[in-house]
Amino acid sequence: MERLNQIKNHFASQSASSTLKEKLNDDVVIVAAYRTAMTKGGKGHFKDLNSDELLYKLLQQLFIKMPIDKSIIEDVIVGNVLNQGAGVNEHRAASIAAGIPASVPFMAINRQCSSGLMAINDVANKIAAGQISCGLACGVESMSNNYGPQAAPKISKAVSDACADAKNCVLPMGTTSENLNEMYGIERGEQDQFAAKSYQKAYHASNSGLFSDEILPIDVSIELENDNDEDEDDESAQPTFKSVRVSKDEGPRANVTAESLSKLKPAFKKDGASHAGNSSQISDGAAAVLLMNRQLAESLSLPILAKYIMTTIVGVPPHIMGVGPAYAIPKLLEMCGLAVEDISVFEINEAFAGQALFSIRSAGIPETKVNPRGGAIALGHPLGCTGARQVCTILRELEVGEFGVTSMCIGGGQGAAGLFVKE
Repeated sequence: MERLNQIKNHFASQSASSTLKEKLNDDVVIVAAYRTAMTKGGKGHFKDLNSDELLYKLLQQLFIKMPIDKSIIEDVIVGNVLNQGAGVNEHRAASIAAGIPASVPFMAINRQCSSGLMAINDVANKIAAGQISCGLACGVESMSNNYGPQAAPKISKAVSDACADAKNCVLPMGTTSENLNEMYGIERGEQDQFAAKSYQKAYHASNSGLFSDEILPIDVSIELENDNDEDEDDESAQPTFKSVRVSKDEGPRANVTAESLSKLKPAFKKDGASHAGNSSQISDGAAAVLLMNRQLAESLSLPILAKYIMTTIVGVPPHIMGVGPAYAIPKLLEMCGLAVEDISVFEINEAFAGQALFSIRSAGIPETKVNPRGGAIALGHPLGCTGARQVCTILRELEVGEFGVTSMCIGGGQGAAGLFVKE
C-alpha cells in the first residue's frame, strides 16, 4: 500500500509512468533471473529428475553465475503445484544443498499456475515491508514424476453439492477450456492460427539464441540403450550412462502451421476445439529470481535488471477459469495508473489457445505485444515454474525503461498479473 500511495501522491505533478520509473533506495529490484530449459514431460531429458534435484542443479548454476555471499539471502520461497505439501521439505533440502545456510527460512507456495509469480510477489512484498532486504523466489515442477490421476483434486460430496461454483473448482482444465470456447464463440481455426504463431516464434527465438542468456545449462545423466542383443538376457549386465548438457527448450518445433494443427483430434470433447497442438505442453523445468532492495544491490555492485512494481490477483468463475488474465491485467493497470499503450510486452501464459485469445482481446491488447518469443503452447508449462519462467523471459524482451506485464489463468478460477520495468 505504501508504494501505491506514493504513486497516487505523485499523480498531481507527474504521470504514473514517470513515477513508477523513479529510482529510490527502498525499491524492490531484480538482480538475477535464470531458468533451466523446458523439457518434455515423461520423455525429455529431465524425466528422471525429481523436482528437488532439478531445483538444486539450477541453484548450483545460479551461484556459479552470480557468486554472492549466500548468507545475504533472508528468505527462500519456492512455488510448486504437484508435489505433496508443495514440496516444502524436498525443496528446502535443495536450497540447503545448493549452499544456502540452514539458518535462512523457507516457504513452499502453491497458487496453481501462478505459483512462480506468487513466490516473486511474496519475496517482493517482504522486501517492500522492510521485513527482509534480499530473498530468492523460485518455481519448479517435475510433471514427469508428479502429474497424473493421483494429482487430480478431490472434494467431499457435501462441498460439491453446496453450489455449482464449488463443484466446478475441480473441473479438468481441458473441460474449462471447452466451456470458454463455447461460451465466447472462439473458433478452432483461430485457435490453431494462434498456436502456430506460438510455435513459429518460439522456434525462431530458440534457434536464434534469444533464450541463451536466460537458460542456465544443466548436466544430467542419461541411460544409454543397449544395442547388444547378447546382453539383453544377462541379468548381471550393468546399464551404461552418459552425461548430457541440457541448454535448449525441447518444446519448439519447426514447420508448425495452422493447417498441420487442423489435422489433430480434439482432446477433451468430441466436437471440441482444444487439442494437443493448441494447448500448453506437459513439461519439466525450474526458474529462480533473486530480489533485493535497491540500496543493497547498489552497495554490492550487482547489476539491476528490473524494478518490481506490483502483482494483482483476481477470482473468476471456476468453470471458465481461463479468463483470469482478462480481469487481472486491467486491474493491475488501473491500480498503477497505466494503460495498455504504456506496456511494451505482455507475457500471457498460453494454457490453452482459446483462453489466451479471449484474455488478449478482452483486455484490448494487440497480439503483436504478446509472447514475442512464443508461449506455453510451444515452450511448455511446468505448472509451478511458469510464473517465474515468464519473468526470466520478459526481462530479456524489454528495452531499458519499458514496462512489461506477466499474467496467467489459475486453476480453480483465478487470474494473476505482475508489472515490471526494465533497467
